Amino acid sequence: MSELSRQKPPLTIKLCAPRGFCAGVDRAIQIVELALEKYGKPVYVRHEIVHNKFVVDGLKDKGAVFVEELDEIPDTDRERPVIFSAHGVPKSVPADAQTRKMFYLDATCPLVSKVHKEAEIHHRRDREILLIGHKGHPEVIGTMGQLPDGAVTLIETEADAHAYQPVSGRQLAFITQTTLSVDDTAGIVRVLRDRFPDIVAPHKEDICYATTNRQEAVKEVAPQVEAMVVVGAPNSSNSQRLREVAERAGCRVSALVQRATDIKWDDFDNVRSLGLTAGASAPETLVEEIIEAFSERFDVTVETVRTADETVVFNLPRELREMSRLAAGAAG
Repeated sequence: MSELSRQKPPLTIKLCAPRGFCAGVDRAIQIVELALEKYGKPVYVRHEIVHNKFVVDGLKDKGAVFVEELDEIPDTDRERPVIFSAHGVPKSVPADAQTRKMFYLDATCPLVSKVHKEAEIHHRRDREILLIGHKGHPEVIGTMGQLPDGAVTLIETEADAHAYQPVSGRQLAFITQTTLSVDDTAGIVRVLRDRFPDIVAPHKEDICYATTNRQEAVKEVAPQVEAMVVVGAPNSSNSQRLREVAERAGCRVSALVQRATDIKWDDFDNVRSLGLTAGASAPETLVEEIIEAFSERFDVTVETVRTADETVVFNLPRELREMSRLAAGAAG
């Protein structure tokens, strides 16, 4: 052991697995990269393709231009591709793109699209629809925007579930945002089922596999460590939920950081065991950056704690599949 390492306090980092990119995020980023390769730059993206500044800035460097609304795209560029983010969009957005004669690619996560389809089925069956989710989140805006105004009621908390009063004699049904806290959502669902035993639930859990798996990994690691660092953006719902899960599990420090420069080192002075995970839109390179930053201050030992294996892959849009095959061939 070197003199330098002897001077550093020891720190065991327990690395949560799974962590980081999910299949939906990976697919969305591929769509932007392959569109740039096929169509050249600029390629426009409505809203952040995923909630991660590092990823968004990297795509900007490659020629992606991010806008919040389609009318921000110059008239001279209306023939350029525009991509809808992984969070999904209201139906009015592709309708607007068609009116403007824009060519668009939809990077909506297939698991979010599943919730959209559920909402449409409930609506066709004349059910009163409740959406469990967070007001203002792009995914919630997109899901509610699949149906006419007033067709979906948002339920954010157990208090909302207790207070809700049906507005008609129609059968009730609920759907959920895909990136919620598993435990919080279960509590809301219990209230709804207690009050309305005949309420129709999703055929398959709406909270996505990646959200569930990452929360389960944090639940496993959090009781074993003094502190938890979650790599992710403050506007990333699934990353915020990971921080909350660690906090509830007893970590005296539970920090959400985008980069190593965001770490408040005073919070970790006396920590000797640390959990580390990453939200579904955070790339592994940022996890490595965090480990390196701790290694500069501590004598670090890294252990991986794996609670699930993930093999999910989603298909790309038809227009980009050939580009993907060519890219894979060139890499091989």
